[in-house]
Amino acid sequence: MPISRRALAAAAVTALVLPLSACGSGGDGGGSTDASGKVEGDITFQTWNLRANFKDYFEGLIADFEKKYPGTHVKWVDQPAEGYADKISADAAGGTLPDVVNVSPDLVAPLAKAGLALDLDKAAAKYKAEYLPGAWAGHQIPGMSGTYAFPWYLNTGPLFYNKTLFEKAGLDPNKPPKTYDELFTDALRMADKSGGKVATLANIPTIEDFGRYGVPLMNKEGTAFTFNDPKGVELLTKYKQLYDAKALDPQALTATPESSGKKFLTGAVAMNPGSALDLDNFKKQAPNLYKNIGITDQITSTGHVNMYVMGVMVNSRTKHTPAAVAFAHYVTDAEHQMSFAKKVAIFPSTAGSLDDPYFTKEDGTDETRVRIAAAKSLKSAVNYTPVLFSDQMKTALRNEVAKALQGKQSPKAALDNAVKACDQLLKQQG
Repeated sequence: MPISRRALAAAAVTALVLPLSACGSGGDGGGSTDASGKVEGDITFQTWNLRANFKDYFEGLIADFEKKYPGTHVKWVDQPAEGYADKISADAAGGTLPDVVNVSPDLVAPLAKAGLALDLDKAAAKYKAEYLPGAWAGHQIPGMSGTYAFPWYLNTGPLFYNKTLFEKAGLDPNKPPKTYDELFTDALRMADKSGGKVATLANIPTIEDFGRYGVPLMNKEGTAFTFNDPKGVELLTKYKQLYDAKALDPQALTATPESSGKKFLTGAVAMNPGSALDLDNFKKQAPNLYKNIGITDQITSTGHVNMYVMGVMVNSRTKHTPAAVAFAHYVTDAEHQMSFAKKVAIFPSTAGSLDDPYFTKEDGTDETRVRIAAAKSLKSAVNYTPVLFSDQMKTALRNEVAKALQGKQSPKAALDNAVKACDQLLKQQG
């Protein structure tokens, strides 16, 4: 299936529990951090659920690399999405981790802590300037110095909004809210004007919302979460006001991307994240909505939207460091990221690539319209989700937020409890 924004988001939250004691730490047993030698030898490259749709692309890319570097041989293995984190964990524990591995930031964190991910700030610093700063920083680990994977493809999603609903509420349909303060003001007005029949949002706040609001999410050492600070409490308090005023959909506590999309489709909700695929759906199922659809950036009070980032990690124990680093860079260089982006709805992480006409020039199609909006915002985007924030932690935060919105506990108590639960889970990660 194509890699949608939602699919990438889902992939990027998979938690990896790595038995660190089985791996040891640091540099015993292995390879060299020196990538300056001759590029030669046999290496293994592992991707994450990409063979089915992109077999020809990767086989061609590997053949070109081997031609460029005679004496190299790349064995490509592709793992299914299901159980990918467990597979990496087992390989790490068993000493069978491939030389070059497709990872998300949360997957690289325990590998870096176990000394299994090559520090590219040391081994490949010369390539750093080729990538967007926010993307290069995406595989840095709190409490550790270094960068532990080349940035590969990025994704983000603009917000859709219903211009007709904005007009009915007396709001300017050509000036959608950009910051959270503007959003809260407009949402309360829309709920009031519609007698509580139209909500502006269909989803409760996630860790990304706290990040985009400017809440510090974690301490610099990576040992504790901090999103229960006064700014975090302020954000949740405002969401509680929205919920009470029906400016936040009453079903938001149990919303899924599908249910939120349906509410937007039927005009019960005024704003919702989406993709070009959704636009096509609106055209067929809700032509009146489609005619009056607005596209805007994600809401942010920091000036930076959220990005999802995928990476390519080099195993620090590889026997062929120069070849592994060269191949990881080859996969993620500007030319190959650009060619991959034209095959699937993702965005390159390389500097300057987003200025290509493919990401800037309108051609009248919905797909291009959404692609241009997303590409523009990605240039300065940030991966807000802490790399140490697991699926279980997301659930803990969601549960406490729900209690606060329902009035079962105060926003401060809810976030204190969420931080306590997440810190406990963090300690269990080792």
